[in-house]
Amino acid sequence: MGRKILHIDCDCFYAAIEMRDDPSLANKPLAVGGSADRRGVIATCNYEARAYGVRSAMASGHALKLCPELVIVKPRMEAYKNVSREIHGIFRDYTDLIEPLSLDEAYLDVSDSPHCGGSATRIAQEIRQRVSRQLHITVSAGVAPNKFLAKIASDWRKPNGLFVITPDAVDDFVCALPVNKLHGVGKVTADRLGRLGIRTCLELRDWSKLALVREFGSFGERLWNLARGIDERAVQVDSRRQSVSVENTYDQDLPDLESCLAKLPELLETLAGRMARLDSSYRPDKPFVKVKFHDFTQTTLEQAGAARDLASYRTLLSQAHARGGKPVRLLGIGVRLLDSRGRHQQLELFGS
Repeated sequence: MGRKILHIDCDCFYAAIEMRDDPSLANKPLAVGGSADRRGVIATCNYEARAYGVRSAMASGHALKLCPELVIVKPRMEAYKNVSREIHGIFRDYTDLIEPLSLDEAYLDVSDSPHCGGSATRIAQEIRQRVSRQLHITVSAGVAPNKFLAKIASDWRKPNGLFVITPDAVDDFVCALPVNKLHGVGKVTADRLGRLGIRTCLELRDWSKLALVREFGSFGERLWNLARGIDERAVQVDSRRQSVSVENTYDQDLPDLESCLAKLPELLETLAGRMARLDSSYRPDKPFVKVKFHDFTQTTLEQAGAARDLASYRTLLSQAHARGGKPVRLLGIGVRLLDSRGRHQQLELFGS
């Protein structure tokens, strides 16, 4: 409970930059993403668009049906990266213990920061004020004794909000939390907990650690800890790549497996180019494929010990396609990476 962790999250980051750089877009339903006529997908949208039900990862065509007035602009990734670098420059004025999660959010450990009299709340306030004043966008911040609670707190008063969970308030705050707010609890696990009569952390506390482990395996111990506000994860400063990949959304659905397999050589050539740009501290590991079907269901498949050649990707893709057997809108291939400096990290699908 001696730690002071911040979670800083930009408010509708890409859309905020577009509205900042083009004031005519302000107060209009706005999304950043691909065009509907090329089967694009929404990357993010502003709050005016969200009021119509538009969400990230939604097909642009569907978003326009929900909100015919929606303005969709193409992403400008270099502009977003530049702003992200400036935000991180502000962070570094307060601490070097920064864990980026994406361009628009990060954890900061300010436990030993001498700034603002050591007050994590005042540091968060200053960061928010400086981002607003210097970059003309808003960020929300959560302050708490650990990462799990800080991330929940940053979402508590979005947009442009600050929420603080002090050590003394942790117990009461967590007791009232719905279990679907817990780190790692998705819809399937939340539904399973609900069938067991567990909907809040207070109800989760009625279960012993042993009972939860029997029911949920090793994740049961994690649930027991989170229900008590316990999260010992450190802020990880070294943000190494976990995989390299390439994917493509096709203008027309690929109707069958053969048409999917025909796209592999081009994808593999692009992947090889990206692999060639990695520095020598990375070592390629497992190949993987990603298939998104026409109905937006998707699957991924990887194979330890497999080669990273065309034949291996053909085998993986054939197996992944068989899981759905439907027309395909998106194909992706990639390689998991190992850190040859001696540290293996937990891997994410399509990281970085």
